[in-house]
Amino acid sequence: MDIRLATAVELPILESLAREIWPHTYADIITTEQMDFMLNWMYSTETLITQQKDGHEFYILRKDSTDIGFLAIEQAGDELKVNKVYVLPTAQGLGAGKKLMEKAIERAKAKQCTYIFLQVNRANKAKFFYDKLGFTIRREEKFDIGLGFFMVDYVMELNV
Repeated sequence: MDIRLATAVELPILESLAREIWPHTYADIITTEQMDFMLNWMYSTETLITQQKDGHEFYILRKDSTDIGFLAIEQAGDELKVNKVYVLPTAQGLGAGKKLMEKAIERAKAKQCTYIFLQVNRANKAKFFYDKLGFTIRREEKFDIGLGFFMVDYVMELNV
């Protein structure tokens, strides 16, 4: 498995992966309407381009000439925020998610960050993945994202 820093022309790959992964991840957690709203809001190529221009870093994970996952990070003061980390369902359990999180830790250390933090839906099974990596719950949040939709998350952290 190889990880590469995504170029601007590769950002549609992230949108495509998100649209393939999200229905498997969130079908039992949020409504289809909320899923569509969030995908259009957070994963449109235009949004990703703007985020990249604002300093977000996007990484694409490839295995056997196929893009199977991605990571999005940004520095927030002396912390690194993992905004997005997703792996195709067919690639889960193969160490792909761990490899992406190792990249996040590597980048946090390079940027001399004290903590990595992320948000995970309280009903998302990925929470247990983060537990295994040593993340702990910093707090619980309920974010109003508009149109009557909410993100009901744990904010988790890892000391680096």
